[in-house]
Amino acid sequence: MLLKLAVHNYALIRELDLSFENGLTIITGETGAGKSILLGALSLILGARADSSVLLDHSGKCIVEGTFKIEDYDLEDFFSRNDLDFEKQAILRREINPAGKSRAFVNDTPVVLNVLKELGERLIDIHSQHQTLMLNNNAFQLNIIDSYAGTGQLIEKYRSEFIIYRKLQKEFDELNQKHEKNRNDLEYFRAQLSQLDEAKLKPGEQDELEKEQELLGHAEDIKLALAGASRLLSDESGSVLSLLREVRSVIARINTFLPSDLNIHSRLDSSFIELDDISNEIARLEQETEADPRRLELVNGRLDMLYTLFRKHHTKDLGELISRKTEIENSLKSIETGDERLNELAGLLAAATETLRASAGKISEMRKASLPAIESKISSQLKQLGIPNARFEISLTGTADFTSSGTDTADFLFSANRQTRPEDLARIASGGELSRVMLSLKSLLTRSKNLPTIIFDEIDSGVSGEVADKVGQILLGMGKYMQVVNITHLPQVASRGNVHYHVYKEDTGDSTITRVKLLSAEERVREVARLLSGSEVTEIAISNARELIRAGSK
Repeated sequence: MLLKLAVHNYALIRELDLSFENGLTIITGETGAGKSILLGALSLILGARADSSVLLDHSGKCIVEGTFKIEDYDLEDFFSRNDLDFEKQAILRREINPAGKSRAFVNDTPVVLNVLKELGERLIDIHSQHQTLMLNNNAFQLNIIDSYAGTGQLIEKYRSEFIIYRKLQKEFDELNQKHEKNRNDLEYFRAQLSQLDEAKLKPGEQDELEKEQELLGHAEDIKLALAGASRLLSDESGSVLSLLREVRSVIARINTFLPSDLNIHSRLDSSFIELDDISNEIARLEQETEADPRRLELVNGRLDMLYTLFRKHHTKDLGELISRKTEIENSLKSIETGDERLNELAGLLAAATETLRASAGKISEMRKASLPAIESKISSQLKQLGIPNARFEISLTGTADFTSSGTDTADFLFSANRQTRPEDLARIASGGELSRVMLSLKSLLTRSKNLPTIIFDEIDSGVSGEVADKVGQILLGMGKYMQVVNITHLPQVASRGNVHYHVYKEDTGDSTITRVKLLSAEERVREVARLLSGSEVTEIAISNARELIRAGSK
């Protein structure tokens, strides 16, 4: 329930503080006085988009603040979910600075606009011409039916199941699509793996083969070089070892005369031993080194096979090729395990589908069961609102697939004439008829929908006389169950209000601003009289206004 509305620096409003009560609140004023500006300001704390164009004075910021009584509307979960402190009253505030930047608050805690919008939608229902156009919107129509049928808990349960169903469906479709591709690649992967298995890849093999290839390819040159080196070291005549042997012999004769710290003789011995060992190794290598064309052919073949595999698998060495083999093995394993997961998902999806179908079926049954009562009450209400031959029907048909609202689609059908079968409401009804249908629907839902406040922006447009009086009665009746605010220009409706505000413009210096005044009992009489007679209020109009107000208060 809206308790207070404070507006600062918005459109034509410089400063405004309004208090609201339960029951029916009436707002009247001359055309262009700014009645709808109030709704514009209110829409800001309900999450509407805005920029700096809403500022009256562009040197300061616009502030709109609404105080709501919320203790009876099951909002604790919303506050907990959004990490907000829950209290019996909530203050919703919106600020727009001269740069157009907007900030939103709930109980002085900054929130994103979507949070403010979600909370606002659970506190206030603003009816406007735009909402009347929603009469042809399937989601809106189903919401009307569900509100009357009391499917709220079932819908909540269904939507939780629908989320699970959609997740499973998405995972199944994605995995199935991937699996189809994998199945097409299965034989290709198997062929690749078979070829790599046959290759019997060994880590380090490439380096060993390339070294052996180098050796075998130069065997003749290597053998000749080793033979030459061996001759230089060990031939009897003039070889390095024979000369070194003579040097050792010469030094041995004079060793006792040489400085002992130089160890020349022992060093010559060491050098001789080392060179002799090298000579033996060279001789051995020379004996072992033989040209082996057959082995070279085998090595070349093995390397050619590896290089071919490198090119085929886009790898640059044996290490990368072995890694690629592991990838192919994993891909094959994934395809095999993918079948298992796909079968598992198919089972889960089938179970989720059955669960969802059962919930949707219960919702459809409750909707269908409520249709006769809705059709009868709306048709009866429309007759009282000046459409004597009104027929209102609802066509509920099944959808091909699950939707977030179940498996139903709704169409509101209407006829104002006896000879005409009910057809699509939005297509054949006039503006005035649409407004009356909407009022009837809102009235129907007053007791069943847990909504604190409803605001009508000239819902009585296009009616007069007895019908206008009936509209006033309906609004007053709605006010017994919820807070109703109605902007009107009809005296019959205005006379029914429990509280009456008057909106007017006032010229101040070089500007015009909108003001709102709470009318006293006598001021209210004069305002209703103005609505009756126009700008010139007569005594007869005043007398009629008193009578209307007296009759409306019964």
